[in-house]
Amino acid sequence: MKVFVTGASGHIGQLATAELITAGHDVVGMARSDAGAERVSALGATPLRATLAEPARVAEAAAGADAVVHLAFSHDFENFAKNADDERTVLAAIADALEGSGKPLLAASGTAFIAVEPGGPAVTEEQRADPALSHNPRVPMENWLLELPARGIRATPVRFSPTVHGPTDLHGFIPALIGLAREVGFSGYVGDGANLWPAVHNVDAARLIALGLEKAPGGTPLHAVAEEGIAYRDIAEAIGRGAGVPTKRLTREEAAALGFFGTFMAVNNPASSSWTREVTGWVPRENGLLEDLAEGFYFSR
Repeated sequence: MKVFVTGASGHIGQLATAELITAGHDVVGMARSDAGAERVSALGATPLRATLAEPARVAEAAAGADAVVHLAFSHDFENFAKNADDERTVLAAIADALEGSGKPLLAASGTAFIAVEPGGPAVTEEQRADPALSHNPRVPMENWLLELPARGIRATPVRFSPTVHGPTDLHGFIPALIGLAREVGFSGYVGDGANLWPAVHNVDAARLIALGLEKAPGGTPLHAVAEEGIAYRDIAEAIGRGAGVPTKRLTREEAAALGFFGTFMAVNNPASSSWTREVTGWVPRENGLLEDLAEGFYFSR
């Protein structure tokens, strides 16, 4: 297939592009900078210089492809709502270009769109995020995507774990939490730290994207989840050891005072990928999160 990938020069995008090419697909990879376009080209894909602020160009590329993988998003938290609006505009343009074609559209989402109370069951693929219970402005986008099969588009949100980890993870949650620990002088957790975070290695996530294009039926999210739930205190202690700072128990108020990532420390988000594995045949093979933290590469840069 000819696959159009937005965000092809990013953390997950580069690995997904490489995986798709290895699987025999021709890839057109969107990048928003010349440096990004060079990275895309070096992977063996055809680069397209464009941004999410150019929906017509993105839609044209989508119309010329057999499948679309949407991974581009600006995680500038000071302008998060505007960035979510830009994403919805682009996805609407892509949907117009694909309507009635039956082509697959995979789009990045997150398991953390659905947080659960401590001790609650793991989030499953069939659960929908409730915009009324979430402050994340991307939630309506995911629910809109799930309606696209009615328009003749095999649309599938891919809910990534909050921690998509690995040696090429330079700007995700783990590097941010390490940076915060170094800045404040401790690695924090909230309460007893028993809240759970799912995790997935970025190479495994890339494999799931390639499998999802081939096998996902559309209308139900895939869960890029290799580890269903790791106690956040274990993550905080691993970060403390690696960063050479103490681990500290915090109240919710103390964590919130640390900003967005402090608030996120308390999220409880165990997530299952049983249906995803059954439908796609996906089998995660790479290191777990605590193994990657123990290897030290996160702390040597």
